[in-house]
Amino acid sequence: MSDTDDEALREELADLRQEHRDLDSAIAALDTSSAGDSLQIKRLKKRKLALKDRIAHLEDRLTPDIIA
Repeated sequence: MSDTDDEALREELADLRQEHRDLDSAIAALDTSSAGDSLQIKRLKKRKLALKDRIAHLEDRLTPDIIA
C-alpha cells in the first residue's frame, strides 16, 4: 500500500470516528428526550454499529501484519 493510500484511509478513519461520536451524542439526546422515537433510535444504533465495523476494518488494513 502506498503512502497516498494510507493517508486516504487515515482520513476516512478520522471521518468515521467523528460520525460515530456524533451518532453517540444524537442517540443520547433522543434517549433522554420524552419525544425520543424508538424506531429512530434503533436506526441510529444500527448505523453506529455499521460504522464501528467499518472502523475496525480500516484499522486492520492500516496495521501491518507481523509474522513472528
